[in-house]
Amino acid sequence: MFTMYVYVLDTLADWEPGYVISELNSGRFFKKDGQRVSVKTVSCSKDPITTMGGMTIVPNCLVDEMVVNETSILLLPGADTWNDPKHGAVIEKAGEFLSSGALVCAICGATAALANIGLLDNRPHTSNGPGFLEMVSPGYKGQSFYTDKPSVADNNLITAGSTGALLWAKQIIEHLDVFRSDTLEAWYKYFSTGDPNAFFALMQTLPSGSEN
Repeated sequence: MFTMYVYVLDTLADWEPGYVISELNSGRFFKKDGQRVSVKTVSCSKDPITTMGGMTIVPNCLVDEMVVNETSILLLPGADTWNDPKHGAVIEKAGEFLSSGALVCAICGATAALANIGLLDNRPHTSNGPGFLEMVSPGYKGQSFYTDKPSVADNNLITAGSTGALLWAKQIIEHLDVFRSDTLEAWYKYFSTGDPNAFFALMQTLPSGSEN
């Protein structure tokens, strides 16, 4: 079983992790032999956090309680509070994840936190547009690896800008190999276009039109 640790912090951008955590937690479109995913919220303390949308989340565990192995995933959503030093522990842990081959997924403001300690200096990545990381991350030196796309997958690092949440989710799901390829393509087409034909195509990739 995979374990996805979703880091939660005040002002978390609710919509950014929405697609991926919903699909991985529910497993509603998983292929028959797809590994299950346990989704856990993690933070620097057990104190409740308040998202940008006003939702209250009580973390399941602390940063130092995370297990880092080949079935671990660290998901870092955007927020306006990443520059608070108390979040440094999870960014250091992200380096441990990357070094061990575990998957790290960062979007929007979380990419700036990774950039600031050099984790994006030598790997293809993206963020909120050219120039953003230079503006907000004084330690950033990865300009030559920046790719101006909504989401970029580089082995066990998947980064996205604030408008790339859907493609980011697709790339994460693809990396974990929990959907059939035709299911994933139909899923992405439906949610990116709203085409009802894509919805029926999605349903047709599932046994008897039901969950795998």
